[in-house]
Amino acid sequence: MADTARTHFQDELAKLEQQALGGLDMVVDAVDRALETVQHQDVELASMVIADDDLIDGRYLEVHQGILSLLARQAPVAGDLRVLAALLHVMKNIERMGDQCVNMAKVVPLAGHEPPSDPRILADIQQMGDQARQQVVQCKQAFERRDVDLAQDLVRQDDQIDRLNRDVFHLALEIGDDPDTREWAMHMTLVARCIERIGDNAVDIGEQTVFVVTGLFREFEDASHPELAPP
Repeated sequence: MADTARTHFQDELAKLEQQALGGLDMVVDAVDRALETVQHQDVELASMVIADDDLIDGRYLEVHQGILSLLARQAPVAGDLRVLAALLHVMKNIERMGDQCVNMAKVVPLAGHEPPSDPRILADIQQMGDQARQQVVQCKQAFERRDVDLAQDLVRQDDQIDRLNRDVFHLALEIGDDPDTREWAMHMTLVARCIERIGDNAVDIGEQTVFVVTGLFREFEDASHPELAPP
């Protein structure tokens, strides 16, 4: 009887993990569409990105309720408990990523139809988005495989996003005196900030991967203790 209950628990836990990580696939789609709205000022697509965030929120609630239900019926210990705790954090990061895609989409109508633009800023935004998308894919792979090295490599990619984010900010400052162009550039700094936060959320999921594997939690990049950062 105990073996049967244990098997059932493991099956439910595996299903919850699959549902949670499937949320990252939804985020990848949202990032792709949010970037397209920014590059092409597609207001109709922006509305779809905003509306479809309900799907990510629904996945968050579904997995969150499933975890609470499993905890109420079972008493997981050690590794299983770490996985459940980590999945709660993973889902919160997924929900936040979805919100950042919504924030990007909301900027598009504010910029207006066919606003003045700068190809340098748009190129940086696209490169940031592509990098963030890769981070989302990689953090899912790291968690699925329990791959600590793959999780820690997210920091290197996040540093690239941070550099591009600073570039967008400086380009916006230097863009000139035309009010409409300056307003558009300020909107693009908001978009860049959203993408930067998506990268941070991916790193957070990487940290949860290490927690599941080792039982120890530490931030990959701790501003107060830089000497503790992974090599």
